[in-house]
Amino acid sequence: MDAERIIDLFMFAIPSLITGVLAYYFFKEHTKNEDGRRRYLLKKDMQVTALPIRLQAYERLALYLERISPNKLLVRVKPTSSNKEDYESLLISSIEQELEHNLSQQIYVSDKCWSIISAAKNATIQLIRKASLLPKTNTSEKLREVILTEMMERRAPSDAALSFIKDEVSELY
Repeated sequence: MDAERIIDLFMFAIPSLITGVLAYYFFKEHTKNEDGRRRYLLKKDMQVTALPIRLQAYERLALYLERISPNKLLVRVKPTSSNKEDYESLLISSIEQELEHNLSQQIYVSDKCWSIISAAKNATIQLIRKASLLPKTNTSEKLREVILTEMMERRAPSDAALSFIKDEVSELY
């Protein structure tokens, strides 16, 4: 009679255990889904507020690339003397100062984008230095002329970086 009673107890306990296990898994999945939904909504809200900031960063970096384009740089930064070394230093310091004003924008763009922008800056500086080393470049006016002639024959280094920025911004939408 004792064994029969234990069997009856198990018969009553098994449905309760099954119900308890099912309830546990349902509540676990429900809380997991709710947590995922909350994270999604939070991320969505953050994107709404972060997107304008990111777009502004891309705009500032595009402006930077336009400003360091040799064609525009030479028009904006006039030589102060006929010494080519002074003018070369003035152009390079102008490029460096422009970058310093935009350093904080790197946190809003991808690492690849920032690397390409840095490469464009370095390539522009290299172009100025190479033009300054040419034997025919003996004055600041001649340096301007050589750089402008070089730009007529090929694209500015900042053009490729600007194209990359445009592509990256188009992926945001």
